[in-house]
Amino acid sequence: MRVPIVLLFLSSAIAALSLAAHGPVASGPLLVALVGLLIGALLLARALRARRKLWIVVDGSNVLHWHPTGPRLEAVTAVVAELSRRGFAPVVWFDANAGYLVANRYLGPAPFARLLGLPERQVYVAPKGTPADPLLLHGANLLGARVVTNDRFRDWAAAHPRVTEPGYLIRGRVEGERVVLDGVG
Repeated sequence: MRVPIVLLFLSSAIAALSLAAHGPVASGPLLVALVGLLIGALLLARALRARRKLWIVVDGSNVLHWHPTGPRLEAVTAVVAELSRRGFAPVVWFDANAGYLVANRYLGPAPFARLLGLPERQVYVAPKGTPADPLLLHGANLLGARVVTNDRFRDWAAAHPRVTEPGYLIRGRVEGERVVLDGVG
């Protein structure tokens, strides 16, 4: 973020000096300054756009069961695709046993990330013996994100009171090929 701001500042200074020295005449320094201003503005816009990710946490172990034929990773893949299409950056959490439900073996974050088409830093698997619920709720809190799930997290409401706020938990379902998310704009 510093580079675009420094580039804009320096380019503005060069343009001002060139205009003061030569007037509104197309000089070499003025053209360089204008190119610098353009590049600086583009870099700044890109940096600001990248910082404004709309994070959303997906309860992957819950969403697995949205598929009409039982726990299927296709349900999570469809929900991730729909959220991404709507401009969200999904972070998916699974319980340790989720791999056994979809692949008859343990799957860690890297295999799940590959299967979902997400960067590994956006997929988490709770350690064996640890429920994913409090971890994903804590992660959602850190990101300022809402949670996609049909779970109500009643066991965790005392520690995570946001689960009782309207609109914080986003319910949904998979109907054929279509993902329906209640309360997502």
